[in-house]
Amino acid sequence: MEPIDPPPLPLPPPVDVLVARLGRWSAGRGPLYLLLAARLRRLIDEGALPPGALLPPDRRFATALAVGRTTVVAAYDTLRQEGRLVRRQGSGTRVAPAALMAKRLRSPGTGARTGTGSGTGAGTGAGTGAPRVRETSNPLFLHLLEAPDDVILLSCAAPDRAPDALAEAYRSLELPVGDLGYHPAGLGALRKAVAARYAARGVPTGPEQVMVTTGAQQGLALLARLLLAPGDGVLVEAPTYPGALDLFREAAAVPLPVAVGPDGVDVAEAVRVMERHRPALAYVVARFQNPTGTVLPPLAGRRLVEAANTLGVPLVDDEALADLAFDGDGPWSPLSAYGEVVAVGSLSKVVWGGLRIGWVRGPAPLIARLARLKALHDLGSDVPAQLAAVRLLDGFGPVLAARTRAVRTGHDHLRAELARLLPSWSCAPAAGGQTLWVRLPHGDGVSFAQLALRHGVAVLPGATADALGGSVRHLRLHFLAAPEVLTEAVRRLAAAWAEYTPGREPGRAALHAITL
Repeated sequence: MEPIDPPPLPLPPPVDVLVARLGRWSAGRGPLYLLLAARLRRLIDEGALPPGALLPPDRRFATALAVGRTTVVAAYDTLRQEGRLVRRQGSGTRVAPAALMAKRLRSPGTGARTGTGSGTGAGTGAGTGAPRVRETSNPLFLHLLEAPDDVILLSCAAPDRAPDALAEAYRSLELPVGDLGYHPAGLGALRKAVAARYAARGVPTGPEQVMVTTGAQQGLALLARLLLAPGDGVLVEAPTYPGALDLFREAAAVPLPVAVGPDGVDVAEAVRVMERHRPALAYVVARFQNPTGTVLPPLAGRRLVEAANTLGVPLVDDEALADLAFDGDGPWSPLSAYGEVVAVGSLSKVVWGGLRIGWVRGPAPLIARLARLKALHDLGSDVPAQLAAVRLLDGFGPVLAARTRAVRTGHDHLRAELARLLPSWSCAPAAGGQTLWVRLPHGDGVSFAQLALRHGVAVLPGATADALGGSVRHLRLHFLAAPEVLTEAVRRLAAAWAEYTPGREPGRAALHAITL
């Protein structure tokens, strides 16, 4: 018989992906090496780190975690003694083979110990394109999965309190009679209300061109599932919304990044990329770009839309933040005003993250296909939430005005506190949106985020949002918390910065870790 080759060992996760999967590993009590061992143990036991997976070298892992090498060595040795890791000179540290681990874990004195915290991982699947991500390693989402603690979350940007108008909308609900409650495309009344918003902005829209989704994230997810196949190219901004990168990686698509400058995405380069690669989809955030806060000028937006339409590239514009202008500039013209664009919107950023109502606006045939796909997943979004959204949109002006006043106050307060306590950090003022794009004077965002976490603040490293592998020295900070919370967060960041001594100059970030 022909000898059977052993299966290939799993590819090692990039170090920044592993760091992201660890979540808030250091926020518990006890020695750091035991906390690190506990979180690695959980990842191994859940299968997120499969048998044979290679772990990072001691020094490199320690640098990324902003800890001493002895912390990593002690954590590895703890798991080696338990039978979960195998360490050999010259071949590195690997997760133990399943048979060996099972044998060791059955032996007296080597039983599994319960770790604190949680972790999740990303698997890879065979395909013709990029590795298929099965689970998120996005710090943004992983922080949401952690148990509540005293860590201040500057990583996830969404209002932390709902307006009174939302509670009032729910109190006045009248549920439909003689209605099954299943509406894959959304309630007719809400589809009409959203269509009317576009018509008011000069974009004639019928309800058949609108599908209601469970937040903008689901809208992007359904578009990715419908339009992308493994190996397809996707034009993305660099940096961009990390949650979109997660979805494109889940589809095993290949990011085609285009740099963002002071006036948004480089449209000339975006046109060249579309001409050269004919991507299956182009994704942009034209207004208050996430995370930089830039706004694409109208002429540039028109050129981008016309090029995409001419080349047959579906252009998706994420409008989740588009209403949050500080200067109250009134009605604005979406990219849809210049041609065929698929727009994704949401109430979660203006009203409250817990109101999971979003929408997709596009050509009626595309909306019909998306609705059939959505029917497979959830049969339709929550009906009471849709009824509440209809009432909110009927008197949306005061709700929006109150939210924009609040975010402007938070923006000014956070910038003032950063200037007072961290004057070496630099960030341009934003004109709207929810976040500041901060540049560190030295070091890198991934390792500093680890140190900040030990001081009780979760921040988003810029590299996780950048498919070009850049933005290494950047952080994304939101300004939606109360002023006193922002003050305390900056105080903690300043304490962490005083301790921060990066081990080396930042290099190119791995492209596989991500992160509202």
